[in-house]
Amino acid sequence: MNGPIISPSILSADFAKLGEEVRAVSDAGADWIHLDVMDGHFVPNLTFGPAVIKALRPHSAKPFDVHLMIAPADPYLAAFAEAGADAISVHVEAGPHIHRSLQAIRDLGKRAGIALNPGTPASAIEPLLDMVDLVLVMTVNPGFGGQSFIPSTLETIRRIRAMSAGRDIDIEVDGGIGPETVAEAARAGANAFVAGNAVFKGGPAGYAERIAAIRASAAEVGGGPLSC
Repeated sequence: MNGPIISPSILSADFAKLGEEVRAVSDAGADWIHLDVMDGHFVPNLTFGPAVIKALRPHSAKPFDVHLMIAPADPYLAAFAEAGADAISVHVEAGPHIHRSLQAIRDLGKRAGIALNPGTPASAIEPLLDMVDLVLVMTVNPGFGGQSFIPSTLETIRRIRAMSAGRDIDIEVDGGIGPETVAEAARAGANAFVAGNAVFKGGPAGYAERIAAIRASAAEVGGGPLSC
């Protein structure tokens, strides 16, 4: 892949027709499909589980980028893998044995991601970088869509990009991403961008245009190493 990775978050889609929404953003140029799983415990909201992801899997051939905002995560990793996840990200804050979680994801044949909240320092994941394919930096506090980008997270992105130099790791950002904020995140070192309202607000007729606008803003700056 020679350009920024755009991963629309179905958290902002129309839940009454999720299959259609996944097909629409796939056809509109999404690179990945981002699926936010929330448990009402680790974060103050509930979304969906493996059954919904399994039901959505036939609607797109694009990689399913599954972000687990749940604790504990380990008992459910196999279910999400079997449901059709291509990448599974778990939070460094979600449990005491994160190495075990990442190894389990890899053993399931999936890309392993580590996510961190805005208030968590980059140093918290430094010992984990040899075990991950993806680092997901939350640029809002997790739990709800439609929040504003937190500028202090740019320094976290910069530090992670510096720490990961020489490794084939995607740095993904999630929260408040749109054409106005994506360039700053790309300049800091991110190369994968989760966008919710910035893609879905306004309906399917504009999905391709909105995805293209986010991609163009990110591409003007460029990020770090890119992968599929």
